[in-house]
Amino acid sequence: MPNVMLPSHKIARCVLQDAARLLAQWAGIDAQDLWANLESPSEAEIAKEIVGWSSQTLNPLQLVFDSVHLQHSSIDTQNYRPAWALKLEEYEAYPRIPYAQNVPPSNQALDLLRGEIQAAIADLDWQNLTQLTLFVEKFGSHLSAGDPDIALIDLARSTAAIATALAQQPPDEKLALIGGDLMGVQKFIYTISSEGALKSLRARSFYLELAAEEVVQQILTELNLPRTNVIYAGASKFYLLVAATDELETTIERIQSQFNEWLLETFQRKVFLAIALEPFPAAQLKTVSSEDSATTPLAQIWQKVNDQLTAQASRKFANQLDTILKTRNSHQPCKVCHRDDVPEEKLQKLSNFPGEESVLACQTCREMFQLGDRLPEVNAWVRSPNQSSSSTKTEIQVHHHYYRSVPPTYQPKHDEIVFQINNWDLVAYPSNQFVPMLLGNYFQKSSETGGFLSANEMAEAANGIKRVGYLRMDVDRLSQIFSKGLGKGYTLPRLACLSRQMTYFFKVYLNSLADARQPNFIDHCDSLGFKHLPHKPPQDSKKECDKRMRKNLLFIYAGGDDLFVSGAWDETVEFAFDVYQAFRAYTGQHPDITLSAGICIAGAKFPLYQAAGEAGEVEKIAKGNGRDSFATFNAALKWDEWLGNWNPNALKECDRKYLDSVAKPELFGVFPFVEKLFGEVGQGYTRSFVRNLLNTAQMQEEKIKEAKEKHPDQVNDIRYYLHLPKVAYTLARLPDKVLDDSDFRKSLKSPYNAPYFRAIATWIELLNR
Repeated sequence: MPNVMLPSHKIARCVLQDAARLLAQWAGIDAQDLWANLESPSEAEIAKEIVGWSSQTLNPLQLVFDSVHLQHSSIDTQNYRPAWALKLEEYEAYPRIPYAQNVPPSNQALDLLRGEIQAAIADLDWQNLTQLTLFVEKFGSHLSAGDPDIALIDLARSTAAIATALAQQPPDEKLALIGGDLMGVQKFIYTISSEGALKSLRARSFYLELAAEEVVQQILTELNLPRTNVIYAGASKFYLLVAATDELETTIERIQSQFNEWLLETFQRKVFLAIALEPFPAAQLKTVSSEDSATTPLAQIWQKVNDQLTAQASRKFANQLDTILKTRNSHQPCKVCHRDDVPEEKLQKLSNFPGEESVLACQTCREMFQLGDRLPEVNAWVRSPNQSSSSTKTEIQVHHHYYRSVPPTYQPKHDEIVFQINNWDLVAYPSNQFVPMLLGNYFQKSSETGGFLSANEMAEAANGIKRVGYLRMDVDRLSQIFSKGLGKGYTLPRLACLSRQMTYFFKVYLNSLADARQPNFIDHCDSLGFKHLPHKPPQDSKKECDKRMRKNLLFIYAGGDDLFVSGAWDETVEFAFDVYQAFRAYTGQHPDITLSAGICIAGAKFPLYQAAGEAGEVEKIAKGNGRDSFATFNAALKWDEWLGNWNPNALKECDRKYLDSVAKPELFGVFPFVEKLFGEVGQGYTRSFVRNLLNTAQMQEEKIKEAKEKHPDQVNDIRYYLHLPKVAYTLARLPDKVLDDSDFRKSLKSPYNAPYFRAIATWIELLNR
């Protein structure tokens, strides 16, 4: 992008200047001379009317997730965001997680925010669109100007998107929603097998981030639009609001066709770019739904775009059939990605370490392997049309552009763009050629190589059995949340607010949760009811244990709504529970917004692509348990059942009726028993208790399977009462220290806890091997 302010960028700048002015006035800054020089183009005034931006006062932001309604028609409580969205404390690399709260921020917190605005605005470049946008995002993400659940930054960006599109004078004032999806992500990322697969997988997920970014940047450049027109970009998907000009369809088709030709050549049909667009009159963005409609025109437009994207999935590369059907020779396949269209002379060793044997791999896989080694050190990338003349740079090609690592202070040439990774410092964006890039990229370095942790290192660091855990997790019903959840409140600013806050959690706050557990999780356990696992910290330094980074965890992928994480198995399990509880608190405990997850536990030498596949299958089992569930240790249960939160609604209706007359146990679910028994067994007490629990679980499962075929009316009797004789026998042989706890004894015998024996015993067994 040339370092020249285009007309559309000037209009966007005017809108963001206005938002920055509101923040400054709210903070008590008097600069009338500066305000007098700010422009207000007619397109901006029209856009403000469309989005309903009429208020000149700022108020604390209410939680946008409270406006989502799927199965539950109303939310009992009104939640607020705290004053800060991107607040960094000293010595912390990532912002604190801003959990939802049921009261507005205190005056003291708001005054602190005003003070930060006063300090930052002195160095603000009012002519720099990128810096203005980041300023409003940094300080205005938790303040509203109008609708109480829409943040100032989302109102400003939506206004700027509409205004810049209208400024291009489309026929009949028609706009268009563009949607894009890089399909085949799973196939590209997970179907590899080789040495160094862990870092290769991490590099591949990042590479797709760049590929999606490249498409977005090409569209913006072709249409002469600023980044404010990007409504959402993440998890290989993107949406833009643009002017429906006469040339739009031709331009988008050309971009898609050229990009898919490159994808076909580079990845042998594994990855496909789908792009769809839907024109509509600009006035529809402010049209409310009729009384007999549950959605707004924008929701219907959004759905049409998604339907088009889905339709393209069944006819991938339809425009490249001639290339696909062309006769070609088959060669020895790459040992990493298994493609067989690369001549053998172009296959080279994956690793060039002296004296080390290595498999033969194609150029793409070699680049991914090398990128995985260097990713830990990269804080900024430059997008350039020209290849670097230096061979020492970390550089990869995405379509017609080259991305290479640079220092954050790099001075770009006129046709280059610098992406600053997870950098919220305003001075890091001296011109419009600098762009923020959010990335869920937490990792710890290997003590052996200095790169990413190896699977061997993770396994050796695990407590108990030496194994690696692979966690896959995503948001339940995400497509429904975005397509139907907002109902009649489905407006562009509210949609932008919802998508941004979801993106923040998975691309920003997950880093925070992994990097500093104490301030982002442990400190909130009492106030928010979090439960943390019975991990025993070192006796000499509990504070250090709680506050330290997670030493044995690696984010392979963390996108717009899901994650794939590897690590020492016990730390991965612990992290899964932390993520779930943090997410539920972040979304105000909304009953319609939940997560499901699965963990595969495997040896260090187990092929990573198989572990990823198994983790995905386990996650599907959790989804099949009615969602809001977690599957591991050969059990799929609701999160409340794992955590020990008394919630009979977690049971099926027939089971609730069956147990209706049974008294609530003092201890319920998996966690309370693991917490109680972990220390006891770990101190050398009899392990026969654990084995007996496993035997009891196995006996129950066999008898239930048999009863379903022959005596279905007896299934609940077996599930909830068959355990009693075996458990009574086992309890009698426990140490007095355990037996003296009557709550423990009675709760273990309770029929409510009978389905949890396998999970309890397996967890303890793995911790004490």
